[in-house]
Amino acid sequence: MAAEVDEISINYEEDGIQIVKELDKEILTKGAWTTILFRYQDYSRSKEEYGPEKYTIRRYQKRNGQYLPKSKFNISSAKQAQSIIDTLTKWIQE
Repeated sequence: MAAEVDEISINYEEDGIQIVKELDKEILTKGAWTTILFRYQDYSRSKEEYGPEKYTIRRYQKRNGQYLPKSKFNISSAKQAQSIIDTLTKWIQE
């Protein structure tokens, strides 16, 4: 658990291997409800290498001084990310 927004990470290690490697993050909103966009890679044990970049949007709620994960949306490819960007850009310009 993290007490400060900047401490929140999706890095995950199992048996000495970093399974989820956080590459970057952008804090979209801060407060009692915090939204963070992460760029990351998953480790493939069978290939012994990291896969393509992925993205996830996660929401956290601060309770009793700790940020607790509440929801997430995973963007599984650059193609899907570009589609989201294109749609949002179109909507904003209307």
